[in-house]
Amino acid sequence: MMKGGAVATLIVLLASCLSGCVSGSDTEKRGDQGPIDVPSWEVGDWWLYTFSTPEFSDDTTRLVVASTSEEDGTAYMLAISSLTEARRHAVLNHNPFLGRITHTDLSAFENGEPQTVLKFPLEEGNSWSFTLFSVEWEAIVSDLNGGIVTVFATSNDGSRLDYVFDSEAGFFSTFVWKDQSGIDNLRMMLSDRGEGHTGDVYFVRGGDWFSNTWEDTGTDFEFRDTFLVSDHPSDGGWDEMIYFLDAESGAGSTITMTLRDHLSVSALERVWGPGASEIGTLGTIPSPSEEYTLTATFTGGSTFLRIMIAGGITESWSL
Repeated sequence: MMKGGAVATLIVLLASCLSGCVSGSDTEKRGDQGPIDVPSWEVGDWWLYTFSTPEFSDDTTRLVVASTSEEDGTAYMLAISSLTEARRHAVLNHNPFLGRITHTDLSAFENGEPQTVLKFPLEEGNSWSFTLFSVEWEAIVSDLNGGIVTVFATSNDGSRLDYVFDSEAGFFSTFVWKDQSGIDNLRMMLSDRGEGHTGDVYFVRGGDWFSNTWEDTGTDFEFRDTFLVSDHPSDGGWDEMIYFLDAESGAGSTITMTLRDHLSVSALERVWGPGASEIGTLGTIPSPSEEYTLTATFTGGSTFLRIMIAGGITESWSL
């Protein structure tokens, strides 16, 4: 009888111990779901992202913290480790997370105003609003698990943002912008990260000047347009003109394109004969003038030409 009582007591003690262990584990797990505070970045911190868009080929870019003292000491400067990539992002304009990023919420600037894509501390169920890509968004934290924060944002036109903040990485692990039909306008994926980047990094402040696309324009067609180049509203004159172009001329077709300044001096000339193509060309033209005229001439039925032109002001840092 005494032996049976001892066994029963031992079982109770073991059950109590196991219960305590499970309870402690649950508490620990629940504690891990607490609010996520804003990380603190240091100069040289970096993130390697792949950017995918439906119109352009994928590009992989290393974003680097170049400075921690922008905006009177309230913002970071997020730059790019390659000048070519910095120029590409300035003319394609598909990366909102370049330039100034605030210390308080890692807010990106759009039209001169910080936009709270993230609102710290991050906690499940928190909601807020912001503007990005010139669209107004309503965001909510849908899940928080082990330092991984999932957010989705919706707009009145049916577009959606889905993004994940990784507290260990200190930035986004994914950021996806979908249109009303569910097609990705932008997909940003983290592939690597680190600290202590060394070397020159760049930020090219862009200003959109001209963009057009022509496809299967007909047997004979000519387009001519003039655009003015004025100074950047706050930073003065531009360092250079940046252009990006894609061209494909089918069998029996030709494309001729010229860009001339106000003195009729040719700044850019291209001719694509039958079967010729040129995809993803990025180039620069120094010392922009006040006025340019672009002329594009198409013969034959199977042609495609896309050109984007922007002004660029380059800043650089040596880390």
